[in-house]
Amino acid sequence: MFGFSLFFLSFFLSFFHFADAMATPSPAKSMGDPGITPLSPTHILKDSEENEPTRHPYVVVVAIDFGTTSSGYAYAFTKEPECIHTMRRWEGGDPGVSNQKTPTTILLTPDRKFHSFGYAARDFYHDLDPTESKQWLYLEKFKMKLHTTANLSIDTDLHAANGKKVKALGIFAYALAFFKEQALKELSDQAGSDFDNADVRWVITVPAIWKMPAKQFMREASYKAGLVSRENPDQLIIALEPEAASIYCRKLRLHQMVDLGNKTALNGYSPTENVGMGMTQAKEHVRRNRQSRTFLVENVIGELWSELTEGDRYVVVDCGGGTVDLTVHQIRMPEGHLKELYKASGGPYGSIGIDYEFEKLLCKIFGQDFIDQFKIKRPAAWVDLMIAFESRKRAATPDRSNPLNINLPFSFIDYYKKFRGHSVEHALRKSNVDFVKWSSQGMLRMNPDAMNALFKPTIDHIIQHLTELFDRPEVTDIKFLFLVGGFAESALLQQAVHKMLQGRSRIIIPHDVGLTILKGAVLFGLDPSIIKVRRSPLTYGVGVLNRFVEGKHPPEKMLVKGSTRWCTDVFDTFISVDQSVALGETVKRSYTPAKPSQQVIVIHVYCSEKESVSFITDPGVRKCGTLKLDVSGTESPAARREIQTLMQFGDTEIRAMAVDVATSRSVKASIDFLSQ
Repeated sequence: MFGFSLFFLSFFLSFFHFADAMATPSPAKSMGDPGITPLSPTHILKDSEENEPTRHPYVVVVAIDFGTTSSGYAYAFTKEPECIHTMRRWEGGDPGVSNQKTPTTILLTPDRKFHSFGYAARDFYHDLDPTESKQWLYLEKFKMKLHTTANLSIDTDLHAANGKKVKALGIFAYALAFFKEQALKELSDQAGSDFDNADVRWVITVPAIWKMPAKQFMREASYKAGLVSRENPDQLIIALEPEAASIYCRKLRLHQMVDLGNKTALNGYSPTENVGMGMTQAKEHVRRNRQSRTFLVENVIGELWSELTEGDRYVVVDCGGGTVDLTVHQIRMPEGHLKELYKASGGPYGSIGIDYEFEKLLCKIFGQDFIDQFKIKRPAAWVDLMIAFESRKRAATPDRSNPLNINLPFSFIDYYKKFRGHSVEHALRKSNVDFVKWSSQGMLRMNPDAMNALFKPTIDHIIQHLTELFDRPEVTDIKFLFLVGGFAESALLQQAVHKMLQGRSRIIIPHDVGLTILKGAVLFGLDPSIIKVRRSPLTYGVGVLNRFVEGKHPPEKMLVKGSTRWCTDVFDTFISVDQSVALGETVKRSYTPAKPSQQVIVIHVYCSEKESVSFITDPGVRKCGTLKLDVSGTESPAARREIQTLMQFGDTEIRAMAVDVATSRSVKASIDFLSQ
């Protein structure tokens, strides 16, 4: 709630003192702000009205794909934008899994200092003695916390495998600092001398469905990691994962993809024969080319893209480890720029949902109490078990007939016997789970139907979202559906999408599907203006005072000031949900400090998923951020200072700029989404 000294007056109120008004008895019971009113109405500016910011001549763009299950970086020099280099080979790796990225796992020492990341963290943790490992802090799949935490803040905690709490901001900062160090070392080795971080334009990818607090959290972690400084925030770009994929898919040539929706064979592959066969060939193609870490992205539009004409629409389905993002884009000619046609949708339906289903199956067989204890008492063995499951999970296909064997760690078998007093084999017999058998070689034998059943809840969610999306009037005549992200490799998911679409659009899967977002993020960093129009995910606004209108405004919202009646808590909309906003378009407002001596103006920003909002107290409206205007050092000779605020909603983040109108001097402006 605003302090009384921090509200803003319209020209209607410029001759009054608000403190006097508050002494007047009034039936108003404001649950929000005492009230602000803009000095000027909303005005949408095109980017041509504003001066373009000066561009820093960055030498290289480095993109970090910070994934739920795996992460990596890639880069391109601005003088050679057609050459995208992926990161160096990682030590370690899993059988049958391309290690062009590394697991998003981090290990801290018992005194909470950074030890290692990725395969190195996992392998070191695995080799620790069980009594030792309990003291170390091991974290994996922690990115989802930013999506699932309702009131995300810089104080949000994560839980390590041993149950201990640690600050999420510190963990994300450690991870980003690790990638910064790796990338700069590789660049320095190439240059033959130390590479200056100031010459790097950094790009970090996030799901399109993430809310503003989560995006800001990644930015705060970047500051803490030393990727960029607060004084130069433009050195970092937040890229939306499906947008990045969309940008890369523009460049695809026919030999770089699998076309599931085409009735004719492509690369000798007919989709009606075997849905999984195309990806098998694609993986072999990637494997053969794995030694080369440089991908040539020709400065031409791919053959597939050349089929698209002005107004054509396509969908990008980004299936990652944690989330699934659905984005609808439209082509704008002649430049081939992209326009977001419908706001990003999706949810927490990534491939880790299959891991959770497997854990539920284990709980059903061995008991929830045992699994909970085993994870705490033998955390490294639990990691081993999930690694074993991961490799078998990737072998699941629609037409598989033979069982999948999953190795149970010896410590699982041993600890279960101590915990229950009988064997794992006995537990399986008693569980009535007849599609999982015990092998005398120490393995769980799952029949294919059992494995496929673990996929079903996650895939059903994805298909439901896709069905709802394709039923929308805005989403018609979709030419292509691009299936990207690591989970897109799943033949079970491919088959389900193919069956759901029934030929309504062609399904395109890039060969290097796990690196699509990473490469696209590099291209986005080289040209952030390629996405020209986006859709607002929410309705944003502030609470203001308006003239009270009998019959229109509720009596309980009335505030009497002198002889004038005002309505409190009115929601003054900046931008509406799903509203189309062009890159560089700006919402303009003017405010004035209540007192000449005031140094900081604070405005609470509210949001809603509804398009039409009347009051900040309406159901579903919540305070989501705070706009701060620091007016110190901008003393104005004018009797009434006007601070003109410009807010950009067409970018991947909401940006705020402000200027003191009388002096034309800039005012520090920022929107904080994390201090709720």
